[in-house]
Amino acid sequence: MALARVYTRALIGIHAPEIRVEVDLARGMPGFTMVGMPATTVKEARDRVKTALMNAGFEYPPATRITVNLAPADIPKTGARYDLAIAVGILAASGQIPDTILEQAEFYGELALTGELRAVNGLIPALLACREKKRQAFVPIANQQEAGLVREQKSWLAADLVSVYEHLHEHQVLRESKPIDWGQQDSVSAGDLADVVGQEQAKRALLLSAAGKHHLLFVGPPGTGKTMLAQRLSGLLPSLTEKEAMEIAAVKSVCFDYHGTEALTQREVRSPHHTCTAAALVGGGSGSGSGHSIRPGEISLGNNGLVFLDELPEFSRHVLDCLREPLESGEVTISRAGHSVKFPANFQLVCALNPSPCGQFDGSLANCRSTPDQILKYLNKLSGPLLDRIDIQVMVPRETESMRLNGDVKRSNQMTTVQAKALVEKARQRQLKRQGCLNSELKSKALKQACSLSEQSETFLAKAAEKMKLSHRAYHRTLRLARTIADLAESDTIEQQHLAEALNYRALDRLIDQVQSL
Repeated sequence: MALARVYTRALIGIHAPEIRVEVDLARGMPGFTMVGMPATTVKEARDRVKTALMNAGFEYPPATRITVNLAPADIPKTGARYDLAIAVGILAASGQIPDTILEQAEFYGELALTGELRAVNGLIPALLACREKKRQAFVPIANQQEAGLVREQKSWLAADLVSVYEHLHEHQVLRESKPIDWGQQDSVSAGDLADVVGQEQAKRALLLSAAGKHHLLFVGPPGTGKTMLAQRLSGLLPSLTEKEAMEIAAVKSVCFDYHGTEALTQREVRSPHHTCTAAALVGGGSGSGSGHSIRPGEISLGNNGLVFLDELPEFSRHVLDCLREPLESGEVTISRAGHSVKFPANFQLVCALNPSPCGQFDGSLANCRSTPDQILKYLNKLSGPLLDRIDIQVMVPRETESMRLNGDVKRSNQMTTVQAKALVEKARQRQLKRQGCLNSELKSKALKQACSLSEQSETFLAKAAEKMKLSHRAYHRTLRLARTIADLAESDTIEQQHLAEALNYRALDRLIDQVQSL
């Protein structure tokens, strides 16, 4: 009888490949067949679409064999996001709506049995891809927050199937989504750096970590402020660029992990519990034909933000070692039978741990309830390759002097978060102008150019690396950290004092040497 073609998009990770919904109506035994690698949730659309069309007052083609092809067939389809496109295809093929606009439009939405449209996940990746094709989009009104974030994209907000019908007939035009100025959203306050009394080396480490996007590890007994210091780091990071904000919003859109528009474009500080699994940390799911999709994990939800792992040795070693590849590449690949999914994981890692199982080791066993073997077993839960990827390891000791300070004492000489953030932004601008990326992201070839050393400095670093038994990766990360120290000092060259400070941030190495010497 007739054939119609409607466009929509699948969701694979944060990518949205184009899907052509081809609807064919033919005479014969009545039936509804769907092909094109649909999951169970997609196959169930035939009942939702049929009931929604009839309850909304449309004519369901009688005595007709309906065939729906979701092309290309090699892309797995999951979820109920194809309902609206299938319904529009049936209406167009049966001549109930004009098909003139279908080539320039894409349709997303789950249908209720009444014909109302429900929100779908992963709309932001779909709208970004739709914008590249220069098409207009029809989306559920419940997704208006995501639709407003994608600028220069015409998105029509529909409450139900009838309103889409009226718009296509030009009887009553749908409301267009209004752009949201995400740049004006207030950031979440994480406390002021000036409120932290003492711990000057740790605060210096925070400044370096923010300036060069270096991963950070705090080592110290309980109650010395490790968690409080880690929370202050988010306030030192510069404002998001539009590209970074869209990456954050895309991941949150995939799993509906947000509350309100402002949360879509805020840096996340993810703090998973040490009992979390590898799938919870890096992402996972069956990805099988049953319809269960692969979901992003904590490190992807912390993309362009922070992931804070407290009590680091309490995490399973297998779970921690899953971080090794994402820390290098900035993305995580989750492979399942038949296909694989990539999620962004360009996060900054902040960790905290106690020096021993009892938490009281300070270089001697006088106040420690753990034996040297127990301490080594505790610390050996952290693999060497993982520690090599953490640029800054700093001690957070117990400071009795700061405990005596009165809370009302003036701290005019303490650096505030606003002052530290200005220094961070200035240092980052130097890095971007010089090499086009931050120091922690320097590749091997660019590293030689950006971190050139004098002969004397190179000899000093080589001897120190030999004495400290640094791996090649740790050697290069020390160079990157020294470059950040030089940038904060507004120095064009890396001096020996910058190298010495960078080498000093190896607290865990020294701690292990102390335990082994007992």
